[in-house]
Amino acid sequence: MSIQFFPKLSQNFVELLDDDEYYDITIEVGEDPNVKIFRAHTGILCYRSPYLRRYLASNKKNNDNVLAHIKLPNISPDTFQIILKYIYGGIVSLNENDTSDIFKILVAADVLHLNEMVDYLQKTSRILRGFHG
Repeated sequence: MSIQFFPKLSQNFVELLDDDEYYDITIEVGEDPNVKIFRAHTGILCYRSPYLRRYLASNKKNNDNVLAHIKLPNISPDTFQIILKYIYGGIVSLNENDTSDIFKILVAADVLHLNEMVDYLQKTSRILRGFHG
């Protein structure tokens, strides 16, 4: 018999995302004046995003303990915050977002090859278009 405890696992990974101590990579998103740096974990990013896996594999960190750093200027901080919560916790919360925000999240998720999230957002945007169309 096998029991799965996904809600607690998801909660723990979101807590890991918020932890200031154990990160090994920083991700700079946005363009001036709207730039934010997020702390993250290479292993989680690599297993959840094929794009980030390829990016990190081709940009290995130096052996001189310099923290790995990624720049994603075409993704806004608000959009990336939602994507990180999905990457870490499998949670997508769009309550405060309008159709144009959802489209931006969809584009960023597609760039990062987050196929499950892309599928979900495409279905959500079709539903929203039905309400507003």
